[in-house]
Amino acid sequence: MSINIVLYQPDIPQNTGNIARTCAATNTKLILIRPLGFSVRDKYLKRAGLDYWDKLDIEYYDDIYQLIEEKGSDKFYFSTTKTDKFYSDIEYPEECYLVFGKETAGLPEDLHEKFKDQRIKIPMIKNEEARSLNLANSVNIILYEVLRQKNFPNLY
Repeated sequence: MSINIVLYQPDIPQNTGNIARTCAATNTKLILIRPLGFSVRDKYLKRAGLDYWDKLDIEYYDDIYQLIEEKGSDKFYFSTTKTDKFYSDIEYPEECYLVFGKETAGLPEDLHEKFKDQRIKIPMIKNEEARSLNLANSVNIILYEVLRQKNFPNLY
């Protein structure tokens, strides 16, 4: 089983640090798509991840399409507010890639167009002032649904 969190060009080091900590604690791979809005040496990134960095399985890519081509597009799920399909309506495969857009802009429009049927969302109130949830919170919500479906493998 292989669950992977993909962050597309993340902007905020504290979010990425928190997500890295969650990935380390759940045996989930973290994949970062460049460019990043911070240095991986950033003190805020390190502080948010605390002492989990040596326990983290992390990879970097310069191009999300390279990752998708390598791994197979049918394994990818794109978190967005631009769909009607809830994250909890999916039966996730043993190997999956949960993709999250950058905090300031989300995912690029071409990904939305190309993968319309693989977009998922977390339900929220309809209000333009409440555009989205925090990235780290969103990752946790969807990741734990996938883990729940798999009976929390190797977690206690």
